[in-house]
Amino acid sequence: DLVHCLKSRANPVFAAECAAALVSKDTWFFRERDTLHRLVNDILPMRLKAGNTGRVKVWIAGGSTGQEAYSLAMLLEDDPPAALRGAKIEILSTDLCKATVERARAGRFGHYEVQKGLSIHRLMEHFTRTDSGQWEISEALRSKVSFRQHNLLESAGGLGKFDVILCRNVLSGMDRSARSRVADNLAAQLMPGGHIILGQGESLIGLTNQLEPSRDSRGSWVASGSGPKSATSAA
Repeated sequence: DLVHCLKSRANPVFAAECAAALVSKDTWFFRERDTLHRLVNDILPMRLKAGNTGRVKVWIAGGSTGQEAYSLAMLLEDDPPAALRGAKIEILSTDLCKATVERARAGRFGHYEVQKGLSIHRLMEHFTRTDSGQWEISEALRSKVSFRQHNLLESAGGLGKFDVILCRNVLSGMDRSARSRVADNLAAQLMPGGHIILGQGESLIGLTNQLEPSRDSRGSWVASGSGPKSATSAA
């Protein structure tokens, strides 16, 4: 009966809640730290220079409870490279689950969560302890990140175009058909020359003809410049 209900879409709210419950929300601060440093020190300055607008737009797709977005905001606040000083870096984080998005927007984390990947220095610098015992990130950092609910299997046209899209450790929980659909949806939101960054060990090979590995930055993907071809041949 549950499977029939989900497939029939007779109750879209219930279906969305079930889907959200099945999605892994496992995340932590500064996960795959080297990737974040490469983003801040190499990719963002490159995109800023290419755009010539003084602004870079970043989308964190499948951002869960916000640790990834806030980690990026902290890096940009604490030690930005010279090339990014004075630049406007817009960070949008989306997730399928409404409750998860609301938690991320509130910027409150439990004791166990702040122990995962966050240094004592950054905890003291950017967080305050609430009366309930949680740790709340500063308003200054919360103001640098926007959060929205979004299903990656649906078009993201309403979100706009982005210089960089991070979709890390999200695709591995999907079947091949879903991964291919998400890859095409992400590709559609890239600005010319933009980058998509996946998690370590993840790949888009064979999933889409819209993207190919970047020659400029290890571990990222850019719009394909080789013309239309089938996903099968791309493998």
